[in-house]
Amino acid sequence: MNWEDLKHFEALARLGSLSAAARALGVEHATVARRVAHLEEESGVKLLDRRGRVSRLTQDGERFARIAARIQDETLALERARAQSAAISHVTISAPPTIAATRLARPLANLRDRYPQLRISLIGEKRAASLERREADIAVRLSRPQKGDLTVVRGGVVSFRLYASRTYLAKTPSEQWTFIAYQDEMDAAPQQAKLKHIADRRPVVFEASTIEIQHALVREGAGIAMLPDFIAGADEDLVDAMPNMARVQREVWLVVHSDMKNVPMIRIVLNELRHALRTYQRM
Repeated sequence: MNWEDLKHFEALARLGSLSAAARALGVEHATVARRVAHLEEESGVKLLDRRGRVSRLTQDGERFARIAARIQDETLALERARAQSAAISHVTISAPPTIAATRLARPLANLRDRYPQLRISLIGEKRAASLERREADIAVRLSRPQKGDLTVVRGGVVSFRLYASRTYLAKTPSEQWTFIAYQDEMDAAPQQAKLKHIADRRPVVFEASTIEIQHALVREGAGIAMLPDFIAGADEDLVDAMPNMARVQREVWLVVHSDMKNVPMIRIVLNELRHALRTYQRM
């Protein structure tokens, strides 16, 4: 049985859609569909029920998926074991986009000056990359992982406050404030929960998917947003709308798979990120 076919099927079964599997594997969704169809042909087993708009695993497909997942886990474990003794020079880092751009770019550029052989992939993404599946070697996260064979290091703290433009505060009474927030799927995030608690019955007039967009809207006087100090605190056009309010603080965590923590280059990058995040915390 072709392992590439099985790998594509495993990704489809795990992620639930052709597009998600294609993104994870770095291929076109048609490639995933073709590989799965070839696996069905070679095995003589119907793996997907394609009736309706959404394809679902058949009972045989579910059994195949469990077996494929075990094979994939063992294969990745072998890759990690090989990496422990290899001279790794390419390190992949997954981090929230804003932190990647504003807090990691400079220290990683400086690190490259010291280690010219080092190649870095810095991926800005909101999702939690799977370290078990080697989607990244190091992950920067705003919530501490609770499961998995992971080594977790505290990297610092990000502080959030309510920011507004000076002109907006000067012309708008507090009872008429309007707010800028993320979409509802971010309601569990502490900074979003705090903003909505403060807003109470006052309206959220803008929903924006990134901190950069929220920052731009606040600068334009569109309302008040909960922004991180490391972005808004340096903006002279913005002020703390509620200076007596306690800041919302979120811990930053650096995460690496425990099998990989002693790989020399990964350890070097991890230590550099830890130092950089703590240095920014003191600024």
